[in-house]
Amino acid sequence: MLVLPKEHRKLFKNPFGELHRDMDTVIPLLANRIVYTVGDVVTHNLQKRGIIPAIAVIDGQTMRLPCNRVPDLVGERIHVINPPGTLTDDLIHALEQAVNRTPVMIVVEGEEDLAVIPLVIAAPDGAVILYGQPHEGVVIRMVDAGAKAAARKLLNHFIRTNA
Repeated sequence: MLVLPKEHRKLFKNPFGELHRDMDTVIPLLANRIVYTVGDVVTHNLQKRGIIPAIAVIDGQTMRLPCNRVPDLVGERIHVINPPGTLTDDLIHALEQAVNRTPVMIVVEGEEDLAVIPLVIAAPDGAVILYGQPHEGVVIRMVDAGAKAAARKLLNHFIRTNA
């Protein structure tokens, strides 16, 4: 398991991509792309607009409260445990597997917030990842070599534990 030390959490407060105030400005950017989502509300709002993500990572929560907009997507469901502030090997493995057998919904018991980082690494170039930035909007991350390098650099701030 990878654990993010408290002193490095500030690095993850800024958007890891391009911030948009609302989903309507993001929709035109998704044409002809593989779309992945991290977060219940973003997944629900995208689905409501008729776009089904190839991979959706949800935890049944929004801003640490139960989410009443839990999306219901077709496809395989993978359940993993991922405590807050961590990236478990099970979550990382599920993301890597999901990229090759979409559509998939990964249901996280714990917290899915940091899943964007390994998903960028696992995703093919040209894909896009959407996630919510609390109280600010939607972040869109285009996947390319630069995004993968930035994600790997962020992973260097985690500490591997045997927990």
